[in-house]
Amino acid sequence: MGIIHKLEESDGEWNWQGVAKKDYPSTSDPRGARGVSVRWLIGREEGAPYFAIRYFEVEPGGQTVLDRHRHDHGVFILRGKGTVILGEERKEVSPGDVIYIPPDEVHQFINQQEEIFAFLCVIANKEHLKSIGVL
Repeated sequence: MGIIHKLEESDGEWNWQGVAKKDYPSTSDPRGARGVSVRWLIGREEGAPYFAIRYFEVEPGGQTVLDRHRHDHGVFILRGKGTVILGEERKEVSPGDVIYIPPDEVHQFINQQEEIFAFLCVIANKEHLKSIGVL
């Protein structure tokens, strides 16, 4: 059976019923990130076998980890404006923009604005990737 997490917006903050807000990455391993939170909207908890959808918020002055992975990402910008690093390029992005990040490409999201920068990120389920030999 499917699952619905209803959006609960309060004072400009987006939360979903049954979804916890977490620091990203954990505060014990920031790896250069600051002011970033994540909510796993669809994933293992919902029984999704092949993909996960995450909601990220980057606070003003914040940034995600400068990272690379063996899996690809699909990103949809929802709120605010930011900068995305893709390989050697830096691009400005805003609501409605869609980004594809191929496997092993260096990437980072940076918020140099005065408002929250938020996006959805779709990734493959890591257990599925391991089962088919990608990880």
